[in-house]
Amino acid sequence: MAAIHPDILSQTPLFQSLTETHKKQLADICIPKPLKKKEMLFNEGDKGSALYLCLKGSIQLFKTSEDGQDVVIRVISPGELFGEVILFEKDRYPVTAVALEDCLVAMISKIQFDCLLEDAPFRKDFIASLMGKLRFLTQQIQLLTSQDVETRLFSFLKAHYGSSGTIHTALSKKDIAAAIGTTPETLSRLIKKLEKEGRLSWDGKTIRLK
Repeated sequence: MAAIHPDILSQTPLFQSLTETHKKQLADICIPKPLKKKEMLFNEGDKGSALYLCLKGSIQLFKTSEDGQDVVIRVISPGELFGEVILFEKDRYPVTAVALEDCLVAMISKIQFDCLLEDAPFRKDFIASLMGKLRFLTQQIQLLTSQDVETRLFSFLKAHYGSSGTIHTALSKKDIAAAIGTTPETLSRLIKKLEKEGRLSWDGKTIRLK
């Protein structure tokens, strides 16, 4: 499969402020990897050899509790990086990653990325981008805590599917609830309310916005 284009790296907050030269160097070590729906990318506790950039589809990250229950940590969307914890903190993945639908990710070898970091200009550029991502995440947390569930739902749908009035999603209501930081029960109550108001209809995997 052909290598990814450097412009794709502009879609993720961690890499978008890199210089064009450094984006090209990074794109050269990215390996496209397709995933089928429900395919595991890595398991919690696996030795970490790569970090990943979601290019298409949705990836669910979850942890398994002591009583065997899967706890969803977050849902990764196109343009988001995940697994980067192995660069600095741990050498094992702290969560399991599974494709919620057919996906395409870019695999970035930790060894090759470490080689790029040995170059002082790249390292300085990357650290500046890393600080930018921290500011972005802080803003996202503030935004998330200040928005109600209804606003988060419509923001999620727009971010994933654009402004189309009819949406065909491969995600379950449970997955979407996890992605917007609420419970499936709360989301179900919200959907009933919106349907009663005539603002939305949700039939299986088809969502119509009115």
